[in-house]
Parts: sequence; C-alpha cells; structure tokens
Amino acid sequence: MVGMPLWSDQPTNAKFLEVVWKVGVRAQKGEHGFVARHEVEACINRVMNGERSEEFKINAKKLRDLAKSTIGKGGISDRNINEFIANIGNVKGEP
Repeated sequence: MVGMPLWSDQPTNAKFLEVVWKVGVRAQKGEHGFVARHEVEACINRVMNGERSEEFKINAKKLRDLAKSTIGKGGISDRNINEFIANIGNVKGEP
C-alpha cells in the first residue's frame, strides 16, 4: 500500500500503514507540496519489489485474516450485531 496523506486523519493513517502495521510506505511531498510522479513510481516499486515487499505481504495477509475472523460467524463483529439486535426490543425510547 502507498499512503499519500493530504489532510485530516490521513497522515495518521499513513503513519499506521508504514510504521505500525508495516504494510506499505508513505509517499513524500516534493518542494512545492505535491507528490511527484517519480515518487509514486518509486513507492510502488518499493512496495512490490523492494527489500521489505515480503514483509508487507505477510503483514497484509495477517491483517486480512484478522478482519475475516472478526466479521465471520462467531467473530466479535458478528457477536456485537447479534447482541444489538437482541437488545433493540429493550429500548424504551426515552431521551
């Protein structure tokens, strides 16, 4: 993954993908505040073929598997939605 943060939460997300989750790199802005075409190309090459490309793939697969288990039957997301549905009848509508 190549992060190209512009504003709001994007710089944080880009830092997470590069430093915490280790699934990609952040593109660096040039002197005028824009990401140049050659920088995007270099980032893609680093992610796809660079010395850390295998690490990125392994980490991405781990995150994929965690996401699947979370939303799958019996996962935390599945349990939360079932609990929400079970409790929806208990709401009295009071402010």
